[in-house]
Amino acid sequence: MRPTADRLRETLFNVLTAGNPSALEGTIWIDLYAGTGAVGIEAISRGCERVYFVDVATQPTELIRRNLSSLKIETGFEVIQQDAVRALRNLKSRRLSADFVFLDPPYKMEQEYLKTLEEVSQSSLLKPNSAVIAEHLKKFDPGESFSTLRRYRTLKQGDSALSFYRLAG
Repeated sequence: MRPTADRLRETLFNVLTAGNPSALEGTIWIDLYAGTGAVGIEAISRGCERVYFVDVATQPTELIRRNLSSLKIETGFEVIQQDAVRALRNLKSRRLSADFVFLDPPYKMEQEYLKTLEEVSQSSLLKPNSAVIAEHLKKFDPGESFSTLRRYRTLKQGDSALSFYRLAG
């Protein structure tokens, strides 16, 4: 498990709230490959309405629950122990729509990026202005487009990068 570096997480949220500190208030997040839950917890701390933390393994989901509990966060989240694609399909079946989808698979699992971004692009989970953000190694390019998703920005910091996607048109 490799949590998102503090500096990169700070950069992410500075970009998302640029000039508008309340930009995240009332938003819905899906935090895929959530690990420690740091990104989703940061979203909650910035006014996000609800975060869906998704991780396939027991250890990370238990850690997320402990982290939320230690911060006295009792509402506004759901921890889902499933693989990312199955969780996305389940959330879609619940007619959920998200403002932000963040994915941070283990860097060495490059196929997870492709599989997950393709699934997100073909789901009804996204609103017209939703952002999909993939954290990845700077030297790995997850791709410019996936079905209806198009990359509109890449931020590089250290060995990592963030690719930002939106629905085309």
